[in-house]
Amino acid sequence: MKLTDLAPSPVVSSSEINPVANKFPESDLPFYRKLGRTDLTVSCLGLGGGGGISSPDTLYAFEQGINYFFYSSDLHHYIYSSMSDALRKLCGRKSSVREKVVLATVTYIKSPEMALAALLDQFVELGIDYIDVLFWGWIGANDGSVLDNCLQLSPDLRGSNSVYQRTIERMLGTSEQLKKMGAVRYIGASFHDINLARQWSNSPLLDVVMVRHNVAHRSAQSQLLNQLNIHDPQRPGIVTFKSNGSHSGVLWDTPFGLPEGCWRPSVPDFYRYSLSQNCVDVCLMGLQQRWEIDAAIASVQKGKLTAKEIDYLNLYGDLHLRKLQFEDIPNEKLIYHI
Repeated sequence: MKLTDLAPSPVVSSSEINPVANKFPESDLPFYRKLGRTDLTVSCLGLGGGGGISSPDTLYAFEQGINYFFYSSDLHHYIYSSMSDALRKLCGRKSSVREKVVLATVTYIKSPEMALAALLDQFVELGIDYIDVLFWGWIGANDGSVLDNCLQLSPDLRGSNSVYQRTIERMLGTSEQLKKMGAVRYIGASFHDINLARQWSNSPLLDVVMVRHNVAHRSAQSQLLNQLNIHDPQRPGIVTFKSNGSHSGVLWDTPFGLPEGCWRPSVPDFYRYSLSQNCVDVCLMGLQQRWEIDAAIASVQKGKLTAKEIDYLNLYGDLHLRKLQFEDIPNEKLIYHI
């Protein structure tokens, strides 16, 4: 089976998300889709604060149709805080567009005892009623038992009338949205170990899985993404990150030996690469400037990459990691002047 033969993710009525959403034509890469088994409708491009994006540009992203935002309050907070004013406007208690936004936050304090403190920090800083997805962050190879302990909190954290909702209400006051949604709607985990990601992907305690994925690091494809059934209504939501970075440097730097005239992929091409894989719902971006938002949206509007383009980018990634020498690549696998 080819990647290009996979069924597209479910298309959700764009009018339910944003008035400007009708600018996205139907394609095999729908701009909006359901986030796995959740009832959240998300833009295929998500915006995180790791690149230091400003609040005005975060609001601009929403105006252009992006509705998935990722925020950290306890790691690299200084960088993420540049988007916090925008998130207060979009997601705060007085927001008129709150239910059109999907707010994902993360805590890297992997401790059940500290979960309430991490949650309170986010509620107070952003002035919010609820979080759509709360991620346990940076789950590495040695964090299996820690994640197990944290996920045991899922029934107490998520949904309306949960233990944590009642605690937040006592401390910060009650609101209609908090009563309706609960303090946390869904639970996610950000994995740096693909074996753990695969192990937990079928857990009823975990709703959204976030994994590193790019042209140079493709283990998520074979070990997780290709094992999922896009037609399974109970599959977890999938978010990818690190689309354009590898251990050997940024992927837009041309690998050694690539001939002049061969396709040099741009950053938005790497987003399309992740979104062309099986069951990827959101590709998370860490942007710095407004023009990058426009470039990313314009790129995904082209639709999925072809099988030949995917094969070429796989080779490009292997060249970048020096797993492969250019001399070993058949000429018919190269793409020139794209």
